[in-house]
Amino acid sequence: MFSDADAAALYDLLNPWDPDRHPEDHFYYPLVMGAASVLDIGCGTGAMLHLARARGHRGRLVGLDPDRVALERARRRADVEWVEGTAADAPKDANFDLATMTGHAFQFLVTDNDVRASLVAIRAALRPGGRFAFETRHPQVKAWQEWRRSNPDDVVELVDATGRAFRVWHDVDSVLDDVVTFHGTTAEPDGTVLRVDSASLRFLDVATLNTFLADAAFTIEAQYGDWDGGPITADSREIITIARRS
Repeated sequence: MFSDADAAALYDLLNPWDPDRHPEDHFYYPLVMGAASVLDIGCGTGAMLHLARARGHRGRLVGLDPDRVALERARRRADVEWVEGTAADAPKDANFDLATMTGHAFQFLVTDNDVRASLVAIRAALRPGGRFAFETRHPQVKAWQEWRRSNPDDVVELVDATGRAFRVWHDVDSVLDDVVTFHGTTAEPDGTVLRVDSASLRFLDVATLNTFLADAAFTIEAQYGDWDGGPITADSREIITIARRS
């Protein structure tokens, strides 16, 4: 058996949150630690907010996610608020200094209505002048072409806390306009499939993304093409955005 709880624990193994080792976490860490109140949208198992509190953040920290099982794992730390819901369910008039969507969570907003409703709610959750920091993969590099079992860089071998070994890989099912649908497979080392999870991601280009932000009354404070703060270029793999509530 490979339960939802097992999958949540495996996610933490696959995606450890460590600003000392991972450039994307290093980018967000000072933003989070420097904000008096933080809303982490798509918080998953809560690793980022766990670490922020452990390293001395004294303000309000709230994690929001629709995955109940992931939130159960997040609630191992009780000095952070955990709320079940989507980005569109962000609390209104909460006066957060910072909202985040890390781990490419923004790409799970697949339809125009999803994006619009989420941005409206996020803006309403921020104080005037509050900031929204997030990233989305730049469509120009077609990252999904790397998501296949035949690509050795996409196959991950790991061992969980009980000593059980796993193999994880991805395969793309379809590419329709700017939406990519794929599935991830978790298997035993011999290839015996334990679990298959499907998802769709949207790959917005810069112009379309910025139009959505402007329509939601956000002003772009900064936009980068890499985690070192470089500009967006023809080779950029990311669109990293800090937007301010107008």
